[in-house]
Amino acid sequence: MYTTLISCQQLMDEPGESLIVLDCRFQLDNPDYGHAAYEQGRIPGAHYLHLDYHLSGSKNGQNGRHPLPDGQRLAVDLGALGVGENTQVVAYDDGTGQYAARAWWLLRWLGHDKVAVLDGGFAAWQAIGGAVDAEPPQRRPCRFAIRRSLQATVDAGAVLANLDEPAFTVVDARSPERFRGVGEMIDPVGGHIPGAANRFFMDNLDAGRYKPAARLRAEWEALLGEGFDAAAIVHQCGSGVTACHNLLAMEIAGFPGSRLYPGSWSEWCSDPARPVAR
Repeated sequence: MYTTLISCQQLMDEPGESLIVLDCRFQLDNPDYGHAAYEQGRIPGAHYLHLDYHLSGSKNGQNGRHPLPDGQRLAVDLGALGVGENTQVVAYDDGTGQYAARAWWLLRWLGHDKVAVLDGGFAAWQAIGGAVDAEPPQRRPCRFAIRRSLQATVDAGAVLANLDEPAFTVVDARSPERFRGVGEMIDPVGGHIPGAANRFFMDNLDAGRYKPAARLRAEWEALLGEGFDAAAIVHQCGSGVTACHNLLAMEIAGFPGSRLYPGSWSEWCSDPARPVAR
């Protein structure tokens, strides 16, 4: 069972009858890109999940750019693809793993632990000569049962209350420039949540793959202090996507139990009454 990462070779060796592969390719500035790329060629048997349609919920202008999807709806989508209780799920994208990590986190949020991200994504698969085709994948529909969640969340109210009575540390996964409020081009307000620490999600990678567990562990301890309590860490980013990359990195490093603020900066800055640091 793979619960964090799976290598391309391990994926090749995994029995297909108990495996579902999810193609999560996406580009923020071109939302149609991922499905078009999927139609041109994908890992054989892979099913496509769109960040906006499958891995996010409805926006209302105050709940962020990628609010969490309705859990029951996502469960139906996953069951239609054949994800059952004993299914090993593998998610990939062709970027730096953030969209695959979002799918990884969401399945764990619904209580499914047999899910992993393909380390290196589609580029790594092609680099080792992995097969690529455009044949329609077979579907084996089943019932996806929501079980006890393996991932916890906090809302904007809890983050706001934490400013006055600190109970957890917020870690922002955005770039150092966006964290400082320099050159913000995605959200209408630049800056960060007061008191937050910054861990750019790209720092989890080395040459497109996740760094070894020991190295990640040392880097997270350097940021948060040796012996820190993972349960007292809350992750955010711009819209709750790249924060999942940091959550996965902490799991790889041996620090399970941290939480996600799904609305993240795009929700936080939608209310001018919430404080902003720069």
